[in-house]
Amino acid sequence: MFLIYNMEFLQITSPEDYRVQEIFHSYCSTFPEDERRDQDKFFILFSNPKVKIISVLHEAKNIGYLIIWELSHFTFVEHFEVFAEFRSQKLGSYITRYLFENYPKIILEIEPEHLGDDARRRYSFYQRNGFHLIDEMYVQPSYGKSKKPLDLWLLANYSPENVKEVKDEIYDIVYH
Repeated sequence: MFLIYNMEFLQITSPEDYRVQEIFHSYCSTFPEDERRDQDKFFILFSNPKVKIISVLHEAKNIGYLIIWELSHFTFVEHFEVFAEFRSQKLGSYITRYLFENYPKIILEIEPEHLGDDARRRYSFYQRNGFHLIDEMYVQPSYGKSKKPLDLWLLANYSPENVKEVKDEIYDIVYH
Protein backbone atom coordinates (compact mmCIF):
# COMPACT_ATOMS: atom_id res chain seq x y z
CA MET A 1 0.00 0.00 0.00
CA PHE A 2 1.19 3.51 -0.82
CA LEU A 3 -0.42 6.75 0.43
CA ILE A 4 -0.44 10.14 -1.30
CA TYR A 5 -3.01 12.94 -0.80
CA ASN A 6 -5.40 10.66 1.13
CA MET A 7 -5.10 8.12 -1.67
CA GLU A 8 -4.26 4.47 -1.31
CA PHE A 9 -2.83 2.32 -4.07
CA LEU A 10 -3.61 -1.35 -3.46
CA GLN A 11 -2.48 -4.12 -5.74
CA ILE A 12 -5.30 -6.55 -6.49
CA THR A 13 -3.96 -10.08 -6.74
CA SER A 14 -7.09 -12.09 -7.52
CA PRO A 15 -9.99 -11.76 -9.95
CA GLU A 16 -12.22 -12.71 -6.99
CA ASP A 17 -11.39 -9.44 -5.19
CA TYR A 18 -14.62 -7.48 -4.62
CA ARG A 19 -13.25 -4.44 -6.51
CA VAL A 20 -12.66 -6.33 -9.75
CA GLN A 21 -16.30 -6.32 -10.94
CA GLU A 22 -16.52 -2.53 -10.55
CA ILE A 23 -13.16 -2.08 -12.31
CA PHE A 24 -14.07 -4.44 -15.15
CA HIS A 25 -17.49 -2.82 -15.62
CA SER A 26 -15.95 0.65 -15.88
CA TYR A 27 -13.14 -0.68 -18.11
CA CYS A 28 -15.77 -2.03 -20.53
CA SER A 29 -17.88 1.13 -20.53
CA THR A 30 -14.94 3.55 -20.84
CA PHE A 31 -12.70 1.80 -23.36
CA PRO A 32 -14.07 0.86 -26.79
CA GLU A 33 -14.12 -2.83 -27.76
CA ASP A 34 -10.92 -2.54 -29.81
CA GLU A 35 -9.02 -0.91 -26.91
CA ARG A 36 -9.53 -3.63 -24.32
CA ARG A 37 -9.29 -7.29 -23.46
CA ASP A 38 -12.25 -9.65 -23.24
CA GLN A 39 -13.16 -10.78 -19.71
CA ASP A 40 -11.28 -14.09 -19.83
CA LYS A 41 -8.08 -12.37 -21.05
CA PHE A 42 -8.55 -9.61 -18.45
CA PHE A 43 -8.79 -12.17 -15.63
CA ILE A 44 -5.64 -13.95 -16.86
CA LEU A 45 -3.70 -10.74 -16.14
CA PHE A 46 -3.93 -11.51 -12.41
CA SER A 47 -1.67 -14.54 -12.84
CA ASN A 48 0.97 -12.71 -14.91
CA PRO A 49 3.99 -11.80 -12.75
CA LYS A 50 4.80 -8.76 -14.93
CA VAL A 51 1.34 -7.19 -14.43
CA LYS A 52 0.04 -5.15 -11.52
CA ILE A 53 -3.61 -4.22 -11.29
CA ILE A 54 -3.83 -1.43 -8.76
CA SER A 55 -7.03 -0.18 -7.19
CA VAL A 56 -6.92 3.54 -6.40
CA LEU A 57 -8.85 4.59 -3.30
CA HIS A 58 -9.55 8.14 -2.18
CA GLU A 59 -11.28 8.81 1.14
CA ALA A 60 -12.00 5.05 1.37
CA LYS A 61 -13.79 4.98 -2.02
CA ASN A 62 -12.57 3.04 -5.04
CA ILE A 63 -12.07 5.88 -7.56
CA GLY A 64 -10.15 4.16 -10.35
CA TYR A 65 -7.41 1.75 -11.27
CA LEU A 66 -4.12 1.23 -13.07
CA ILE A 67 -3.03 -1.74 -15.16
CA ILE A 68 0.74 -1.63 -15.42
CA TRP A 69 3.41 -3.93 -16.88
CA GLU A 70 6.87 -4.00 -15.34
CA LEU A 71 9.05 -4.59 -18.39
CA SER A 72 12.84 -4.78 -18.78
CA HIS A 73 13.79 -1.09 -18.49
CA PHE A 74 10.45 0.70 -18.18
CA THR A 75 6.89 0.43 -16.92
CA PHE A 76 4.10 0.30 -19.47
CA VAL A 77 0.78 1.74 -18.30
CA GLU A 78 -1.78 -0.25 -20.29
CA HIS A 79 -4.84 1.36 -18.70
CA PHE A 80 -5.27 4.29 -16.33
CA GLU A 81 -8.77 5.32 -15.37
CA VAL A 82 -10.43 7.58 -12.84
CA PHE A 83 -14.08 6.53 -12.64
CA ALA A 84 -16.47 9.01 -14.30
CA GLU A 85 -18.02 10.34 -11.09
CA PHE A 86 -14.56 11.30 -9.74
CA ARG A 87 -13.14 13.03 -12.84
CA SER A 88 -12.29 16.74 -13.02
CA GLN A 89 -11.12 16.78 -9.38
CA LYS A 90 -7.36 16.70 -10.13
CA LEU A 91 -7.19 13.12 -8.82
CA GLY A 92 -5.51 11.94 -12.04
CA SER A 93 -2.59 14.27 -11.34
CA TYR A 94 -2.11 12.67 -7.90
CA ILE A 95 -2.20 9.22 -9.50
CA THR A 96 0.44 10.38 -11.98
CA ARG A 97 2.58 11.61 -9.08
CA TYR A 98 2.30 8.14 -7.50
CA LEU A 99 3.42 6.58 -10.80
CA PHE A 100 6.43 8.92 -11.10
CA GLU A 101 7.49 8.25 -7.49
CA ASN A 102 7.30 4.48 -7.95
CA TYR A 103 8.16 3.92 -11.60
CA PRO A 104 10.84 6.28 -12.95
CA LYS A 105 10.50 5.30 -16.63
CA ILE A 106 6.91 5.15 -17.87
CA ILE A 107 5.48 4.54 -21.35
CA LEU A 108 1.78 4.72 -22.26
CA GLU A 109 -0.49 4.88 -25.32
CA ILE A 110 -3.18 7.44 -26.08
CA GLU A 111 -5.47 8.31 -28.94
CA PRO A 112 -4.03 11.05 -31.17
CA GLU A 113 -5.32 14.47 -30.12
CA HIS A 114 -6.93 15.12 -33.53
CA LEU A 115 -9.55 12.40 -32.85
CA GLY A 116 -11.74 14.72 -30.76
CA ASP A 117 -12.18 16.77 -27.63
CA ASP A 118 -11.68 13.85 -25.22
CA ALA A 119 -8.45 12.83 -26.98
CA ARG A 120 -7.25 16.45 -26.93
CA ARG A 121 -8.03 16.75 -23.19
CA ARG A 122 -6.22 13.48 -22.42
CA TYR A 123 -3.14 14.55 -24.38
CA SER A 124 -3.13 17.93 -22.62
CA PHE A 125 -3.49 16.17 -19.23
CA TYR A 126 -0.49 13.93 -19.90
CA GLN A 127 1.61 16.85 -21.16
CA ARG A 128 0.81 18.87 -18.01
CA ASN A 129 1.79 15.86 -15.92
CA GLY A 130 5.26 15.28 -17.37
CA PHE A 131 4.72 13.10 -20.45
CA HIS A 132 5.82 13.86 -24.00
CA LEU A 133 5.18 12.31 -27.39
CA ILE A 134 7.82 9.79 -28.51
CA ASP A 135 6.04 8.13 -31.46
CA GLU A 136 3.15 9.33 -33.65
CA MET A 137 3.26 6.22 -35.85
CA TYR A 138 2.63 3.67 -33.11
CA VAL A 139 0.10 0.92 -33.85
CA GLN A 140 -1.52 -0.87 -30.94
CA PRO A 141 -1.86 -4.52 -31.97
CA SER A 142 -5.28 -6.13 -31.97
CA TYR A 143 -6.55 -7.50 -28.64
CA GLY A 144 -8.18 -10.46 -30.42
CA LYS A 145 -9.66 -12.00 -33.57
CA SER A 146 -12.65 -9.69 -33.90
CA LYS A 147 -10.75 -6.55 -32.81
CA LYS A 148 -8.83 -4.04 -34.92
CA PRO A 149 -5.32 -2.70 -34.42
CA LEU A 150 -5.34 1.03 -33.61
CA ASP A 151 -3.23 3.99 -34.65
CA LEU A 152 -2.21 5.57 -31.35
CA TRP A 153 0.51 7.81 -29.96
CA LEU A 154 3.18 6.59 -27.59
CA LEU A 155 4.07 8.90 -24.68
CA ALA A 156 6.84 8.70 -22.08
CA ASN A 157 8.07 10.59 -19.04
CA TYR A 158 11.68 10.09 -20.20
CA SER A 159 13.56 9.84 -23.51
CA PRO A 160 14.07 6.19 -24.45
CA GLU A 161 17.34 5.49 -26.24
CA ASN A 162 15.67 3.15 -28.73
CA VAL A 163 11.93 3.61 -29.33
CA LYS A 164 11.83 0.60 -31.68
CA GLU A 165 13.10 -1.68 -28.88
CA VAL A 166 10.46 -0.24 -26.53
CA LYS A 167 7.72 -0.92 -29.07
CA ASP A 168 9.02 -4.43 -29.80
CA GLU A 169 8.99 -5.30 -26.10
CA ILE A 170 5.43 -3.98 -25.68
CA TYR A 171 4.31 -5.95 -28.74
CA ASP A 172 6.08 -9.16 -27.60
CA ILE A 173 5.01 -9.13 -23.96
CA VAL A 174 1.81 -7.09 -23.56
CA TYR A 175 0.10 -8.03 -26.83
CA HIS A 176 1.63 -11.47 -27.53
